[in-house]
Amino acid sequence: MAQQLLMPKATAVWLVDNTALSFDQIAQFCKLHPLEVKAIADGEAAQGIKGLDPIATGQLSRDEIERAEKDINYKLKLSEPKVRVPESKRRGPRYTPVSKRQDRPNAILWLVRNHPELKDAQVSRLVGTTKSTIEQIRERTHWNAANLTPMDPVTLGLCSQIDLDLEVEKASKGRPLPTAAELGASLQPASETENLGFGNYRSEREEEKEKEIDADAVFAKLSSLKSTRNDEDEDDNF
Repeated sequence: MAQQLLMPKATAVWLVDNTALSFDQIAQFCKLHPLEVKAIADGEAAQGIKGLDPIATGQLSRDEIERAEKDINYKLKLSEPKVRVPESKRRGPRYTPVSKRQDRPNAILWLVRNHPELKDAQVSRLVGTTKSTIEQIRERTHWNAANLTPMDPVTLGLCSQIDLDLEVEKASKGRPLPTAAELGASLQPASETENLGFGNYRSEREEEKEKEIDADAVFAKLSSLKSTRNDEDEDDNF
């Protein structure tokens, strides 16, 4: 891996303030444009950036700076690091200790059953397995399928709860919301809910109207009886 300068702009600020290097030399070393280095020297750029001493960080030596100050055409070179950092390996399936590899099929079965939204690549990252193994367990064609028992990979120590939650959250993004049937609930039809609360009101009104009608009939009947009695009394007087 090619060595890179740390904080190039802050390094340029320090070189402008503490050396007699040309703008081109500083620009070449810090991977900046000469006009940008000139703007730093004029105070028009990087005003809030504190200079970083490349000598203190081991990226440049005092002898290298003095050599460049004497020769305007000399190009500064990064110092060799005292400690070699190994290159990061290509990220692949999670490594699983030998003692826990026998538990991976049980963990895969648990993930397939409890988190069907997870993709094979996500399951592979969590427990360090292959897509073919996941497919065999999903389709019950694994050689030991009859003896598998779903077991939480977090409990088994194959992955952390944080990693599992992150993968589940990624898989849930963009997924449609569960329907009422999936949740085990049923919605009432609109025809039953449109007049909710009005049925009792209408029946009460109808009962009141019926009572009013009955009362009118009773009073009418009483009036007719009263008039009949008055007629009878008049006939008796004659």
